[in-house]
Amino acid sequence: MRTAVVHAAAGSLLLTTLAVAPTGSATAAPGAAPNAAAPAAAPAPDAPGAAELRGTAVAAARAAAEGIGFGACPDAQDLPGTIECGTVTVPLDYAHPHGRQIGLAVSRVRATGKDPDDGSREVPRQGALVHNPGGPGADGTYFPLIGLLPWWKRIAGAYDLVGYAPRGVGRSAPLSCEDPEKSVQGPTQAPAHPSEAYKRERVAQARAYARGCAERAGDALRHYHSLNNARDLDVLRAALKEPRLTFMGASYGTYFGALYATMFPSHVRRMVFDSAVHPDPERIWYRNNLDQSAAFEDRWADFRAWAARHHDVYGLGDTPAEVLRSYEKVSARLAREPAGGKVGPGQLQSAFLQTGYYDDHWPHRAHALSAYLKGDPGPLTEQAEPQPGAAAETENARAVYVAVECNDAPWPTDWAVWDRDNTRLARRAPFETWANVWTNLPCAFWPAPRQRPPDVRAGAGELPPTLILAAERDAATPYAGALELHRRLAGSALVTERGTGTHGVAGGPNACVNGHLEAYLLTGRVPGRRASCAPRPEPEPEPQAEPEPRPAA
Repeated sequence: MRTAVVHAAAGSLLLTTLAVAPTGSATAAPGAAPNAAAPAAAPAPDAPGAAELRGTAVAAARAAAEGIGFGACPDAQDLPGTIECGTVTVPLDYAHPHGRQIGLAVSRVRATGKDPDDGSREVPRQGALVHNPGGPGADGTYFPLIGLLPWWKRIAGAYDLVGYAPRGVGRSAPLSCEDPEKSVQGPTQAPAHPSEAYKRERVAQARAYARGCAERAGDALRHYHSLNNARDLDVLRAALKEPRLTFMGASYGTYFGALYATMFPSHVRRMVFDSAVHPDPERIWYRNNLDQSAAFEDRWADFRAWAARHHDVYGLGDTPAEVLRSYEKVSARLAREPAGGKVGPGQLQSAFLQTGYYDDHWPHRAHALSAYLKGDPGPLTEQAEPQPGAAAETENARAVYVAVECNDAPWPTDWAVWDRDNTRLARRAPFETWANVWTNLPCAFWPAPRQRPPDVRAGAGELPPTLILAAERDAATPYAGALELHRRLAGSALVTERGTGTHGVAGGPNACVNGHLEAYLLTGRVPGRRASCAPRPEPEPEPQAEPEPRPAA
């Protein structure tokens, strides 16, 4: 499921005031280190996952004893001196916790202990707040920088802000499936209704990519999946000396966060799920991708309607249909003559896909389209051209994305099923459907064993209150996912931003959403079962420089 990584400035929490003790307590297993915490319930020795559960307890006890030796960050990460970096060691295979180990890169900024509104007032520390920005394939080590922003200073006063790179990402036993230079090649095509010849070409590429993953990673490939991401999170919790976890996951981070809550309910202190993946095991991941492609068509229509309302600024047409014709006109021209020799229809589609994730891109994409039609390809080339300097990072993110989703669940192995389902879907949702197929198609030919997705669920009293945040028109993680997660997690509260679709609503411009988030993280208070917030303002139609880029996974 293609999900953009939520940019730190738009992507999670707040806090201050008094520390609130978590309800109940975690009981350490006999012989365990003080902060290892014990699994809530041990399955029968021969039950599926029993060995991995025992291995997680072993790894967590070891991590609690060793801790994390935080120090200066590697120069390559280009992080300021206020951030400390370290490594937590986890088993590659939790069924064999004393076997091969891998290191996960961790970053931290310690709680300031200060009230930003009253510098003389000390704020009690509430522990570590661990964040995952999504993906799969997103590097969260930059998350602690969020504490530099004004809105986050209350949270940074009470919590250590902790980010990390999940297994396979960045410096955490990185994966790669092909020469990184292939990931930034351009120009490429992006037919909304591809020919049979084009499909055969892309099927061959998907087979080759899956084969490359197996050749480069070997037998380790099978161990990069969401269940292990949840287990890694528990080892990280123990290494941070936290008896119970305070966590915020955005996008894909909500899925393995929900797995964590299901697998380790007694280890949960507070959890925020921002823009939730639909957790139904039958939808992980093939069905969710079909739903995502349909939802992107609606958000693409939202952008075109906005551009039409501002025809006086951009001149793209005064109806959504006319704006679409302007876009298609540009795409056709780029197919004949790529902008800058590198930007073809594929790069155009990828750039405009971002309008479905974040509406703060709307003015800049509309300006680029308008300028191109007026004879200036510069803005479009700048926004859409491949970035060779990011080739290794781009390929790493894609490799982890593919490995996790392919390993997580069964996928159709017959190309005819993909072709039938997506040909039908593309008739009503042409904008993203086939691009989404080509991203995920290696899963049809995946050489590693598949996991069986667990049934995410928590009954009454099994978890402390959790908080779910969602936008009604989110395309990357459609709103039905938030409703389903809310139904499955007893005691959860759902806060909905009405009528908007920006992916990742925490920490954005909506004071109502942020107020609920702050109350939860600082005091543990949730707004009953459901609350709604008025939509954020639409972006102003001001042609200007592109905003800070949001890395995508």
